[in-house]
Amino acid sequence: MNPQVSQANIATTVCKSGWTKTVRPPTGKTSRMKDTTAKAYTLPAGETGEYDHLVSLELGGAPDDPRNLWVEPGKIPNPKDAVENKLKDAVCSGLIPLATAQTAIARSWTTAFDDAGLRVNGGAVCLRAEPSRCAHGQRGDSTGE
Repeated sequence: MNPQVSQANIATTVCKSGWTKTVRPPTGKTSRMKDTTAKAYTLPAGETGEYDHLVSLELGGAPDDPRNLWVEPGKIPNPKDAVENKLKDAVCSGLIPLATAQTAIARSWTTAFDDAGLRVNGGAVCLRAEPSRCAHGQRGDSTGE
């Protein structure tokens, strides 16, 4: 995780519009890491994909830690981006703690809503146990990162 980010400072970090741009590593740095990571994941040569953060920058993931970067195969933008955005909505709206979102997305982005006690209802992310409590859509960044 990014040591600059904590539950106590989310208003001035992950929930602040434009914050991810201040911590995103330069492409020159990540491009050098991408080939090595792709080999570790044994992706076929020519496979399309995005060099992605396991825990996204918008959820306080480490910007350039190789353990937080992987080559996500498939189209760009990828479906994981929408999950990251809604988890950020939930964190910034106070529905769930930052650590809950981080753990859920790191475990499996495909089950992150369930793991965090959330559900999507009419496009809004809401608490599963209290369906009337929903995020207010105040992401700030919608970069998918």
